[in-house]
Amino acid sequence: MCTVVIDVADAGNARLLAVRDEDPERDWDALGPWWPEQYPGVIGIRDRRAGGAWLATNPEERRLAVLLNREDVGGLSPEHAVSRGTLALESVIGRSPVAPLPMHGFNLLEVRPEGARVLSWDGATLVTTPIDPGTHMIAHDDLDDPSTPRISTWLPEFRALGPAAADADWVDTWVGLLAASARLSPEDDRAIIRDNRPHGYPTQSLLYATASVTPAGIEAHDRSLPRPGHWS
Repeated sequence: MCTVVIDVADAGNARLLAVRDEDPERDWDALGPWWPEQYPGVIGIRDRRAGGAWLATNPEERRLAVLLNREDVGGLSPEHAVSRGTLALESVIGRSPVAPLPMHGFNLLEVRPEGARVLSWDGATLVTTPIDPGTHMIAHDDLDDPSTPRISTWLPEFRALGPAAADADWVDTWVGLLAASARLSPEDDRAIIRDNRPHGYPTQSLLYATASVTPAGIEAHDRSLPRPGHWS
């Protein structure tokens, strides 16, 4: 139940803030070149258990991808499900997923020189949604889905900040709004910094990452929360 806010200026020019929700007992590694042999030049946040990535970048090709879980209708049994951890890694080297997929549902956000988009798999159909210029949010449903409480609550607030590309301090501005959102209880369905256990999932917000993808390259940073599901 991760959350991403993205502001697209034009093709290949975007800024984003991504919050990762995961089981705190599942170990991970901060941004780094963890796949030098299979994915040389790729930098990402690695899941140690499966070896894949939640967020990955390919600075040389100016590609970035973030993986978010999504409910599916496929009824795929756990023993037959393939890990989704390779999706972001494959994406940033130019290999996007093609249906059918032996995986549970996902939203894969891709930022590429030719533009940004979301690939959504529900276990039956793979849908591609181009991201138009402007500020958008995505979580476990559709892009800018008004039925997702955190999107209906906070997307207007992020849009009110104006274009991120026009703000030299956009990272501080956006993180400041993220901090303001954390005044909500992490169990509140409107919260971005979350504790999903009351909703039936073992996940909590563990970290956030900011990234800019521009014609000059990619700049990405990540920061762990001091306590799962809590801002401070």
